[in-house]
Amino acid sequence: MKRLFLAVMAFAVVLLASCNGGTAKQTTKSNTVEASVIVPIFNGDSAYNFVDKQVSFGPRVPNTAAHRACASWLADKLRSYGAEVVVQEAKLTAYTGEQLDARNIIAQFQPEKKRRVLLCAHWDSRPWADADPDPSNHRKPILGANDGGSGVGVLIEIARHLSMVPTNVGVDIILFDAEDYGTHAAETSTMENSWALGSQLWSRLPHNPNYNARYGILLDIVGAPDARFYREGISEHFASNIVDKVWKRAAELGYSDTFVNEEGGIVTDDHLYVNQFLGIPCIDIISHSKEDGGFGVYWHTMKDNMEWISAQTLKKVGQTVMTVIYNEK
Repeated sequence: MKRLFLAVMAFAVVLLASCNGGTAKQTTKSNTVEASVIVPIFNGDSAYNFVDKQVSFGPRVPNTAAHRACASWLADKLRSYGAEVVVQEAKLTAYTGEQLDARNIIAQFQPEKKRRVLLCAHWDSRPWADADPDPSNHRKPILGANDGGSGVGVLIEIARHLSMVPTNVGVDIILFDAEDYGTHAAETSTMENSWALGSQLWSRLPHNPNYNARYGILLDIVGAPDARFYREGISEHFASNIVDKVWKRAAELGYSDTFVNEEGGIVTDDHLYVNQFLGIPCIDIISHSKEDGGFGVYWHTMKDNMEWISAQTLKKVGQTVMTVIYNEK
């Protein structure tokens, strides 16, 4: 953070020395005034439009045309905001044995800076609506407006601001692929860790072999009008101080009704592998009901569409995250 230094001269001492014509020993005192940090205003409507754009491609399921088209759009959009973009392509094995053409999309802002912060979300959508109340939908892919699209929409809007107002630290935005290709609810699998395949890959083989960041913030399912973000269990275990930092900023912004400062449940998500494999303390901002263990009536159903996206909620999440990263020194 930039600091403003003001030298304050003791006027009476100067005047006395001048009158005596001598060089009396003088003591000067400097007061350090910390300049206020200017945090850009996050635009919830813009983030909403970025979610809508993703949904317009259709379900973003690996090995589909919609998935490939959306990947190209995401990479190009982040490049248009001045980021150095790396697309990490790999064949990932799903629990079904199917080979998935996966793409982790990594956008680096101010890559020359050693002090860095990681922001991430998953951009793929669930290949099956296996939680839908209608059994006929259990093999149909979902649009994933909230589960995937919302976090990405927030991060693209943050990227837009990073292109205009740089932070003091470098920022990396990583969009993980194949997060939602985990075992179908009606099936069993002997594969461990069938979820979050893209983050498992990157956490073991980061785009930069020496990659490190002070901390990471994962966004998942952050768009619903009634979203409530509790202090998620894995985040508390690995990075409780980062949870404190984020929830404190949210409270200062007046968002305590959404960022509830209470313990929530444990959610296996992309942040688990960033913590375990790479050792970067990473937290998860995720709407998760600690009462019933659910993610909302739309979760993994055909209802996960734009009707469950609120520009106001996106604003709260985005403004909170931006206030955190713009205050990093």
